[in-house]
Amino acid sequence: MIALGSDHAGLPLKREIIALLERMNLPYHDYGTYTEDSCDYAVFAQRAAQAVASGECDRGILCCGTGIGISIAANKVKGIRCAACSDCYSAKMTRKHNDANMLAMGSRVVGSELGQMIAEIFLTTEFEGGRHQRRIDQIAAIERGETL
Repeated sequence: MIALGSDHAGLPLKREIIALLERMNLPYHDYGTYTEDSCDYAVFAQRAAQAVASGECDRGILCCGTGIGISIAANKVKGIRCAACSDCYSAKMTRKHNDANMLAMGSRVVGSELGQMIAEIFLTTEFEGGRHQRRIDQIAAIERGETL
């Protein structure tokens, strides 16, 4: 299950991601927004991120104007590693090396086709583990307030 969220600026790209998920036969839950009325990205980032952190959803994809604000908000939820990506290589590496569980993109930064390519790479790339797991464990320790 993929968690989705966007603000009004990210809504057009989120609609393209929904079409991609349907083509890939991947189930999703859309945590909003559903209209182009001005709204605050943090609300929808939190809803989708909590679904991923709780295990209700496996991964999440968020969209706003740049992907930056919504990723910052999502990363405030314990257990979330959300990467704002605007290229395919970063999307691949954030899964392989960082085990990111959420992707954020900006509809004003990436177009429809690139956004779908980035999302597909994010969804189909697996975490490598190995030496990278140590770093993920360190991130979790920071989240718990531990000193490295």
